[in-house]
Amino acid sequence: MVGTKYLVAVTLACIAIILAPGPSVMFVLARAIAWGRWTAYLTAIGNALGMFSLSVVVALGLGPIFQRYPVVLLLVQSLGGFYLIYLGVQALRHRRKHVDQMLTVDETKPRPSRIIREGFMVGVLNPKGLIFFAAVFPQFIDPNGGPVTIQLLIFGVIFGVLCVLLDGTWGLIVGSSRDWFANSDRRLLTLRVIGGLVMITLGVLVLMPLGWSLLFPS
Repeated sequence: MVGTKYLVAVTLACIAIILAPGPSVMFVLARAIAWGRWTAYLTAIGNALGMFSLSVVVALGLGPIFQRYPVVLLLVQSLGGFYLIYLGVQALRHRRKHVDQMLTVDETKPRPSRIIREGFMVGVLNPKGLIFFAAVFPQFIDPNGGPVTIQLLIFGVIFGVLCVLLDGTWGLIVGSSRDWFANSDRRLLTLRVIGGLVMITLGVLVLMPLGWSLLFPS
């Protein structure tokens, strides 16, 4: 059984990465601005399903490898930390383009099944999620908590539930004040900048313990 302190730590990390306005959050916000709260919430549900599916793939594919070959875990964490920083920098560089894309929508509102399906695709193809699951989740593995794969699956469930709650809340808030957001792209730009900075910060935090362990091996 995973210890409480590990569950609390991974929950806090999940909240930080989910709240950071990355591809999934911005997609939910775009749907909220275009078609309102219900569409945004369905998008959040689809996105959460996609992210959870991605976490299952990572857990089943990498969990046994991490447990058997610690050096692979170190490599994935290193690459993941650098890639999170890269994603954050790209978010800052292309923030104007991303906001313009958010405000360009089809006139016809899609059906609920299509909304969920498109949200799923955004979630399952989200590079931020992939790197988070592969590089950040393993840092919260409880040495006495049982099989690594099971722990990673539990973390994925936590992430998926929080996605629905937090991304859905984003959608409800923006969907309830659509005109306020749509009439000022500066607000959306601010969200994108915050998201970029959070991803850079997470990348640095991933790399810090790795660098420390290399400089001062136990």
